[in-house]
Amino acid sequence: MNPRDADPRLLRGFVAAAEELHFTRAAARLYVAQQALSRDIRRLERALGAALFVRTTRQVELTADGHRLLPLARRVLRAHEELAAAFTAGAGSRPLLVDVNTDGPGTARTVLERARALAPDCELMARFESGLTYAAAEVAAGRLDIAFGYADGLDPALRAPLARQPVRYEPLAVLLPLGHALAAGDRVPLAALAGETVYGGDGNPRTPEWTGLARELFAGRGILMAPPAPVAVGREEFGRVMAKTGRPVLATVDFTDMPGCVKLPLTDPVPLSPLSMVWRKGFSHPGLDALRAAATALAAERGWLEPPPGSWLPARLTPGPGGG
Repeated sequence: MNPRDADPRLLRGFVAAAEELHFTRAAARLYVAQQALSRDIRRLERALGAALFVRTTRQVELTADGHRLLPLARRVLRAHEELAAAFTAGAGSRPLLVDVNTDGPGTARTVLERARALAPDCELMARFESGLTYAAAEVAAGRLDIAFGYADGLDPALRAPLARQPVRYEPLAVLLPLGHALAAGDRVPLAALAGETVYGGDGNPRTPEWTGLARELFAGRGILMAPPAPVAVGREEFGRVMAKTGRPVLATVDFTDMPGCVKLPLTDPVPLSPLSMVWRKGFSHPGLDALRAAATALAAERGWLEPPPGSWLPARLTPGPGGG
């Protein structure tokens, strides 16, 4: 095979392996078997007449030729994606499916409404999947286009095929039953929750990223994680299940109001949940452009990406690529 005729699939496999430096993770990212990925890499190496990786039982490293190929392969793949997008029938005209986490108000829905105003000719369809882990898998599989949530809390293999844009450091709150001793105030210091058992999504397979954030926040403060509750999607079902347990619930300040509960902001320090918007790498759509513009404008107008002094953030934050 002539290098000029290199199959884009082979280049995609190379780029994934070069970025992961781990063939098993790269294969999972591409949804192929590891043996198939290794076979494609060998085909590309034969076509180029160059070894691209040094592989041992302990690690994978790029050779000098591999380092030289990586930026070239990325440029070829970007051009290929642009070509496909430009000549796909109805590109950009189909509805964009956007997970907004809940059927109530919130940051994601605020971004969605602003994007609809910016791009009135685009059909931006709201969904609520209740958990970024679940939604991210749907995005990676092409069954959903956009999702919002705590992207740093995702499993690295699930995060790998996604591009993302930071949207907001969301202040956290607690939902309390109306008869709870802390429900009479206008805020709840974190120290006041010591000894309380608070629901943070434990056991919900859709939301382990949120549960991980809750565990980190509760650690060392004497706050106990509530045991698993039945998975409930949607405001009505969630409210019904939480009313049966009668436990406080960790939420964001913009979380929908629930009957029989009071929602109070947490303080001392103010805990923040880093909210990002995610989509498949290489995906393009005018609706995505509108959502990114809306998120950028709202963050600037409302200071969404400016953490208050002395606030709390989870430890495992990584810089967002802002796309790509």
